[in-house]
Amino acid sequence: MEPIKIEITILKPVEKVWECFTQPEHIAQWNFASETWTCPNAENDLQIGGEFNYRMEAKDQSFGFDFKGIYDEVDPFEKISYHLEDGRTVKVLFERIDESTTKVTEIFEPDPSEPMEMQREGWYAILDNFHKHVENH
Repeated sequence: MEPIKIEITILKPVEKVWECFTQPEHIAQWNFASETWTCPNAENDLQIGGEFNYRMEAKDQSFGFDFKGIYDEVDPFEKISYHLEDGRTVKVLFERIDESTTKVTEIFEPDPSEPMEMQREGWYAILDNFHKHVENH
């Protein structure tokens, strides 16, 4: 299955973008696709072989799940690669456009049991929440 690629440009320096993407106190504020969801807990051991676990829940508590993975590559301010519990891989690239602009690109293997477009839209909605969090922080 072809990987899905999404990207967004953020008007903040790469160091600030990296901080907001990797620190649990920030992750909990942006890691959900819509206002009806929340991320009540985020744990992140950002090193090769380190694990992360982001709890994602509907605000009405009707559904929730743990988004877990293990880091395969961590190159500060440039790249993060990890694999999810089901073995799918994700790559996140941080590109410094200039001193105050950063492009973030996510490339991920889709879940074959879910519609491709739904996955693209869901991941992009989370990336857009991230973008808003960074620019307002």
